[in-house]
Amino acid sequence: MSIVGIRGTFFDFIDDPWKHLGQESAAARFVADGLMVIEDGIIAECGPYAALAGRHAGLEITHIENRLIVPGFIDGHIHVPQTRVVGAYGEQLLPWLQKWVFPEEVKYKDRDYAREGTRRFFDALLASGTTTCQAFTTTAPVATEEFFEEASRRNMRVIGGLTGIDRNAPDYYVDTAENFYRDSVALIERYHRHGRNLYAITPRFAMGASDAMMRHCEQLKQDFPDCWINTHISENPAEIRALLDLHPDCADYLGVYEKYGLVGPKFSGGHGVWLSNDEFRRMSQSGAAVVFCPCSNLFLGSGLFRIGRATDPDMRVRMSFGTDMGGGNRFSMINVLDDAYKVGMCNNTLLDGSVNPSLKDAAEAERNKLSPYRAFWSVTLGGAEGLYIDDMLGNFEPGKEADFVALDWNGGPAALPWHQSLSYRGAGPETVEEAADLLFGIMMVGDDRAVDETWVMGKRLYKKG
Repeated sequence: MSIVGIRGTFFDFIDDPWKHLGQESAAARFVADGLMVIEDGIIAECGPYAALAGRHAGLEITHIENRLIVPGFIDGHIHVPQTRVVGAYGEQLLPWLQKWVFPEEVKYKDRDYAREGTRRFFDALLASGTTTCQAFTTTAPVATEEFFEEASRRNMRVIGGLTGIDRNAPDYYVDTAENFYRDSVALIERYHRHGRNLYAITPRFAMGASDAMMRHCEQLKQDFPDCWINTHISENPAEIRALLDLHPDCADYLGVYEKYGLVGPKFSGGHGVWLSNDEFRRMSQSGAAVVFCPCSNLFLGSGLFRIGRATDPDMRVRMSFGTDMGGGNRFSMINVLDDAYKVGMCNNTLLDGSVNPSLKDAAEAERNKLSPYRAFWSVTLGGAEGLYIDDMLGNFEPGKEADFVALDWNGGPAALPWHQSLSYRGAGPETVEEAADLLFGIMMVGDDRAVDETWVMGKRLYKKG
C-alpha cells in the first residue's frame, strides 16, 4: 500500500453556499495547518495537523508551504479536438463551427494527430489546475480512444464519448446513426468504468442529430443505463429557431431531448443561455444538469446565462461550470470564474430594479452575484454534484479520490500586487473569511499562473516551472 502525507493549508466545501444566504462560510471548511493522509490515491484522513500527526509517526510528509490547497477543478464542458483552434476569430456559434471547428476536428481521424493533440490537451488541463473533465471528442472513434487512453496514462477521472452528428455539418465530418451506435457500444464496453474512465452518450447537439441518431442515443441509454448523457442546449437563438423548425411537435429545446428519453440524472446540457423558466423547472424535477460556460458565451456572443434562475431554491437545477474550450478562449477554470462573476453582475443589474422597476426581483438578482464561496464550490464539490460524481471526488472527505491543487496567491500579473492588500499581508490566511478573500482575489486577478501544483490520486502531475 502506498501512503502519502500532505501538510498545508486546506480549503474545501461541505455544502452548497447558495443554501446559506448571508452565512456562506458555513458551507466551507478551512484548516490553516492541516494534514491529508492518502492511501493508494484515496483520502484516508484530512484535518488539523496537530490532531492527526501523532497517529502517523514515521509517515513521509510533503509540506506544501505558502499555498492554499483546494480540491482539483472540474471542467464540465470542454472539447478535446479544439485545442489547436482556441481563439479563432469572429463568428457566432453556427458559422464558427463551419469555418473553424469542423475542419480541425476532422483531422482527429488520424491517430498520430489525435494522440499529440490529446497529450497537449491534458498538459493544459493540469497546468490550469483541472483534474477532471467532461469532454467532447469527434465523430471518429480513434479520437475517443486516444482521449481515454491518455487520461488512463495519467490516472485522471474523465467523462467522455464519441460525438454523434449526422446532419447540419459538412459531409466530410458527419457519420451515420448506425455507425455511431455500433462504435459507441464498442467504446462503452472497452472504457466505461475501466480505471477512472466514465462514458457519456454524446449527441453533439440536437440540431446536428437526425431522428435516427436521437433514437440510437435513446437505445444506447436503455442498453447502458449507467452511462452519462452529454450534449448542448439552448446556446444560441438562431440555433434554437432552426431546431424547432425541425421538431414542430416540441415547444422548446429541452423538449427535443425529452422526446427521446434522454433527460434525467446524469444528463448535462451545456450552456443553457436561453432556457425558459419552464425548462429550468423541468430540468430541476428530472435531476438533469446545466453547464455554465461564460467564457464561451461571451466570446461567441451567445448571451448571459441566468445564474440566479438556475439557483432558485424552489426549482434548483444541478449546475457545473465549463470552459467550453475552444469556444471558450481559456483552459483555466479561474478565468471561467472571472467571466462568470461578470455575467452574474450584469444579470444582477438587470433585475435589481435600476433598469426597469417592473422587472425587479431582488432575490434572483442577489443569487446572480458570484461570491468566492459560490464560485469555488461550483468548480469543485458543486461541479461534482452536477455531474453525479460527488461520491468520488469534489472535497476532502475520507474515501474520496485525492485530486487537489496548490494555489499560489502571489501568482499572476506581476504589475498587479493584489495580494498585498488582503488582510493577512501575504503571510497566509488564518480564517475561512481570509481564505475566501484570497480566493476572490485569485479568481478576479489571477489566472493559470496561480496554479503552483496539481495532484491526481495523491501524485503530483504538474509543478509550475
